[in-house]
Amino acid sequence: MQRIVAIVGRPNVGKSRLFNRLARKRISIVHDQPGVTRDVISTEVADGAYTLLDTGGIGYKGVDTPAALTKASEQQVDFAIATASLILFVVDGLSGLSSLDERIAQMLRKSKKTVRLVVNKADFGDEKVALDEAYRLGLGEPLRVSAEHGRGETELREAILESLGPAPAEDAAPVKTAADPLCVCFIGRPNVGKSSLSNRLLQSDRLIVSDVPGTTRDSVELPFEFKGRDGKMYPFRLIDTAGIKAATKLASPVEYFSRLRSLDAIQRADVVFLVLDAMEGVTQQDKAIAGEAIKERKPIVLVVNKWDLVHKAFQSETPPLGYKSERDYREKYEAAIFDRLFFTPGAPLIYVSAMSGYEVDRMLNAAVKINRTLDKKLPTAKLNQLLADLAERNPPPAVGGRRFRVYYATQTGNRPFRIRMFCNREEKLTESYRRYLEAGVVGEFDLSGCPIYFDLVGKEHRTATERIDEAARPSAPVPKWKQQETLED
Repeated sequence: MQRIVAIVGRPNVGKSRLFNRLARKRISIVHDQPGVTRDVISTEVADGAYTLLDTGGIGYKGVDTPAALTKASEQQVDFAIATASLILFVVDGLSGLSSLDERIAQMLRKSKKTVRLVVNKADFGDEKVALDEAYRLGLGEPLRVSAEHGRGETELREAILESLGPAPAEDAAPVKTAADPLCVCFIGRPNVGKSSLSNRLLQSDRLIVSDVPGTTRDSVELPFEFKGRDGKMYPFRLIDTAGIKAATKLASPVEYFSRLRSLDAIQRADVVFLVLDAMEGVTQQDKAIAGEAIKERKPIVLVVNKWDLVHKAFQSETPPLGYKSERDYREKYEAAIFDRLFFTPGAPLIYVSAMSGYEVDRMLNAAVKINRTLDKKLPTAKLNQLLADLAERNPPPAVGGRRFRVYYATQTGNRPFRIRMFCNREEKLTESYRRYLEAGVVGEFDLSGCPIYFDLVGKEHRTATERIDEAARPSAPVPKWKQQETLED
């Protein structure tokens, strides 16, 4: 039996703050505005070996939230209650009980689940906490806590473990015989279909999907398995993130923290899926979001979602003007992608539809391939010959009267690929020529979608040991243009 603890209650009683306190890290967004949490957020609590769930507020009637979205959020709460082994019902100890608290308590009693009543905001002593009202709910001895300041945290942890009981032997973590789960995340602008793609992969309505931009606010992390083309089962962890808005367009603290959670998800992911809208093309914000993944040196798969809409458009009586066919549209779309996202050389490009499931499996197969590629070793001799050939084919531009030259290169790391280049002057390598070398390495060694980092070591920065080591290495082939150059490095 799974050990799952769900935190429930009406809006703005401190559920997310209590969730973060028990998790010992900031996962759920905490804000005084009711209705911030919409999806069910989960994490593993190591010291008790159980899964903790944070839920949206029950009964929230915010004017800024459509009724359909409120209903979907409460369906997520129902899911959490149904799967939980223990429910922590949180009430506000300062404002006292409301009629909504009493209705929630009645619903929980009917669920036949184990429920512990948690009176939050007990910051200043029991004399200011409405304990008499809490006893009226008929849920046993209330636990007094302060999620903000940590009061009662130890007692609450002990009560959770007491209610769950000792973990059965069969629940112990099995010894892993395969690679660790591959962590992937969807990033992109709001309303491009990230949650719809997540639900398609999970084959459930685990995440709230709505046409309203900004529906997802937290980053939701969920495990699943995928059967690859080779017939093997691959474990995954999926992070569904909030849409990343431009920093200048953040309208509230909630949107600001949602952006931070999404950027944190990029850091935690092994492979990043950048989701684009098939009907809208590549925008400046898409370019900025891709730049965030590149900044973290993460492998990228470009995912063009809503391709079913493109197909329908060309099947209609009035197909899009300016395009001969669906194939012509795709070719021009692809050209526009790599023109604007020129800094993602070799990134796999996949056209999908979250609604129909078209080509969705290809995303995960691409992630599996990239994850396998990230461990590849690049032969030193072949790498140096390649760099010489690239320089021969397209000599580096002269900067200040001198050209960039590589004396020797070798791979020094993976995830991302790190290549140390012993060169004449680091500053002579222009950004455009660096991208040219990177694209050449990606193409030669079939590193599609994998980031490459060049660690440049110029003459003046080399230690005596490195100079001795370099002298003992075979020199890279000298291109013809360098043989004819009269300038000294």
